[in-house]
Amino acid sequence: MKLVRRTFVAAAVAALLPVVAQAADIREHAIKFAFQNPKEHPQGQGAQKFADLVAQKSGGKMQVKLYASGQLGGDVQTVSALQGGTIEMTVLNAGILQSQVKEFAVYDFPFLFNSAQEADAVTDGMFGKNLFAKLEPKGLVGLNYWDLGFRNLTNSKRPINKADDIAGLKIRVIQSPIYVDIFNALGANATPMPFPEVYPALEQKAIDGHENPATVIKANKIYEVQKYLALTRHIYNPQALIVSRKFWDKLNADERAVITEAAAQATTYQRGVSRTQADIAVDDLKKAGMQVTELPPAEIAKLRDKVKPVIEKQTAIVGADTVAALQSELAKLRK
Repeated sequence: MKLVRRTFVAAAVAALLPVVAQAADIREHAIKFAFQNPKEHPQGQGAQKFADLVAQKSGGKMQVKLYASGQLGGDVQTVSALQGGTIEMTVLNAGILQSQVKEFAVYDFPFLFNSAQEADAVTDGMFGKNLFAKLEPKGLVGLNYWDLGFRNLTNSKRPINKADDIAGLKIRVIQSPIYVDIFNALGANATPMPFPEVYPALEQKAIDGHENPATVIKANKIYEVQKYLALTRHIYNPQALIVSRKFWDKLNADERAVITEAAAQATTYQRGVSRTQADIAVDDLKKAGMQVTELPPAEIAKLRDKVKPVIEKQTAIVGADTVAALQSELAKLRK
């Protein structure tokens, strides 16, 4: 009996040895992870899941501290901080990275994806990986793509029932040239602005409206300062989960494995949460008093026509080869 017990203990110790060896290669790291939405938003929930997984996989040696709601600045400022090494991680709309790599603007082409699943297939495949590879010389490392969802339009002036109703509205857009071009083409007065400034600008009537997915509108209580929501679904936003290259280069193989494995698992979780909550958010916004309209197909077709010159202009900037490669991937998916 003693022999059996000794054998069991020896086997248990042997089973633990690889874990102990791996833990010995993991050092203590404090990781600042900044993003724009509240912790309650699917973006924040994904970040919390990632933080929990990193702590678990590193035996508590690697700790991720979350900075939600734009505490450390807007997306453009945060990306600069990653490059400088003062912030380790962020997640943001992938299209914003066009300021670093012009090809990322393709993700912001209007009416590009028919579904979130199409976007997953493109971003998880070679197309998405190739774009991430272009970030490394810019001091950034791409890990995965998360989900923000399809963007919709809010305003405080009037319901949007047809394409021409957008004309004349002063609309806050992401700090990205393509967003400015899109809303100017729709007849609006596009106003680029960091996200932390949006709520007070809406409250003070400095702008008439803005555009974002329903989950963002709900989580940031935009319904308190906006009455009208139009479900235009004009752009789908894949979000880029990225790491500072300066931080990444300090990590050894085991530490990188902790980050990449946690990021992969958190991506599956975050996408599920985001998509489950999207429809719920619209219902909740209605209950909160927003008047929700959905444009008929004929009016959506008019929106598509109005933004065609923007797509042509941006194709020349992004590169016809990049756009063709993405369209080729979509064509395969739609067969």
